[in-house]
Amino acid sequence: MLDLARPILDRRARGRRVAVVTVTHVARSAPRGLGAAMAVCDDGEIIGSISGGCVEGDAVELAHLVLADGCARTARFGFDDDTAHAAGLACGGQVDVLAHAVDDALAAALAPAARGEATTIGMDLATGQLADHPELAAAALLRETRLLAGARPVLALSRAPRPRLILLGATEHAAALCRVATAAGYAVTVCDPWSVLATPERFPDAAEVRVEMPQVLLANPGPVDHRTAVVVLTHDTRLDVPALAAALALPVGFVGALGARRTVGRRAELLAEAGVAAADIARIHSPLGLDLGGSSPEETAVSALAEILAARFGGSGLPLRDLDGPLHRDRVASEPAACAESGV
Repeated sequence: MLDLARPILDRRARGRRVAVVTVTHVARSAPRGLGAAMAVCDDGEIIGSISGGCVEGDAVELAHLVLADGCARTARFGFDDDTAHAAGLACGGQVDVLAHAVDDALAAALAPAARGEATTIGMDLATGQLADHPELAAAALLRETRLLAGARPVLALSRAPRPRLILLGATEHAAALCRVATAAGYAVTVCDPWSVLATPERFPDAAEVRVEMPQVLLANPGPVDHRTAVVVLTHDTRLDVPALAAALALPVGFVGALGARRTVGRRAELLAEAGVAAADIARIHSPLGLDLGGSSPEETAVSALAEILAARFGGSGLPLRDLDGPLHRDRVASEPAACAESGV
């Protein structure tokens, strides 16, 4: 639900009444995880999804009932012989949902998430109202519904600030990568020493555009963590070598650079001459991207983002048809709980 905070508050500001259907429990395989949510407005607008299409119709009806009388409701959607022709999950999973209205108290609690700030809230599953308890933060990090202090079950939801992607070089490839990464939930910073290139007009999706040398930005980059990715796209060793050296000194989870194989080799030589350890040079993802076969800026951006996400979540980068096991892996298992930030 927290990933819908901004559009929810926007609709309320326009005078719309909003109900939210939130996934409170998942059994077996399901397209979306615990905390996935869909908002339904009184004018019929639908924002988000809880399953990818399997049960949305029934969920919308549930939300309209809430909008009609203000009473929270729960429901279970699954797939078995008895429900095969009703709302069900073709993947064989089962989800429980809570449908509730967005009142003034919940709107106020969603405001930090709408601003991109870290947020933790709890929802009383019996009443659909906000719950407050000192165990909420721990419960949210574990992505669980739990009985707090022996009382009613509470769904704890947590969202960290958006992960950052720092793009060094305001190129066409950077513009394309900025667009796709923003759509994937990243807060993108674009940095280039050329003011004619590093402009908000060229990067309207960027959270921040900086006109300065890349190594100057990286000397004081702001908050970074294991989810942060730094990508060099300058194609100029005078810029990318000091930038990569500075990036490798930061506690970020991913450092990458575009470049032909010959460029990659020469860049490694220059980094070694600059005193960068061989083990650190080996951490650079370059040439950047997975082998998708494309070459345009947009195709390259998809390839680059695919590698960034695979590294972040521990993905193999292989076709799903060639793998065994569940398609929807538990993100908590692949990303430390201290920085949990899935769309809940």
